[in-house]
Amino acid sequence: MSTPPPSAKSQTRMVEVRTKILKQNDLVARALRERFQRHGVYVVSLVSSPGAGKTLFLEQTLSRLRTQCRVAALVGDLATDNDAARLARAMVPVKQIVTGTVCHLEAQMVEEALADWNLDDLDILFVENVGNLVCPASYDLGEDLRLVLFSVTEGEDKPRKYPTIFHTADLAVISKIELAAAVEFDLEAARQSIHAVRPGMPILELSAKTGQGMEAWLNFLETRRAAGTH
Repeated sequence: MSTPPPSAKSQTRMVEVRTKILKQNDLVARALRERFQRHGVYVVSLVSSPGAGKTLFLEQTLSRLRTQCRVAALVGDLATDNDAARLARAMVPVKQIVTGTVCHLEAQMVEEALADWNLDDLDILFVENVGNLVCPASYDLGEDLRLVLFSVTEGEDKPRKYPTIFHTADLAVISKIELAAAVEFDLEAARQSIHAVRPGMPILELSAKTGQGMEAWLNFLETRRAAGTH
């Protein structure tokens, strides 16, 4: 027996509940942002689909930055602490946020994860979201800079398929660039796809594995951080 579609009344109720949840999230995110600013912490969030390489990218970023400034990371995952274990190799403070059935991080989760951390000990905080290009787009985490990553193995039209996350991000990172030739990735088509969704959006192409483009990324980050903008 097929399940009947939801009634107009139930659909309205679902919209009301979602609106309430997002409003509450925005309130917590605003408080977080003010708190980060008071303590002088610059916050960067990372969003991508599963397998785009954001954990390796973050590991390499933390390893390169830890001798220059005080960095730490929060990592979201549905069920495991595997990513946090990997990031711990960068020898910086890392904490896992296990979300259970929730497919994204919420501002309240970030706030709770920071409960026993002294923000005065940090300069930059990275927040790695759950692998998902849909749900995270709607949830502000109090960040200053939001990155959306997609790898060359995912196809040039990824931004057109998931436009909302590209609209809410501040930087697009095309990852695993070392594989571009092998998978016949059309870099120019990918750029056009990004700018079709978000005209003028900054784009970086890099490989966390080989290090190609990582220096450009760190320079971009430092420029934005120095300007205090996202």
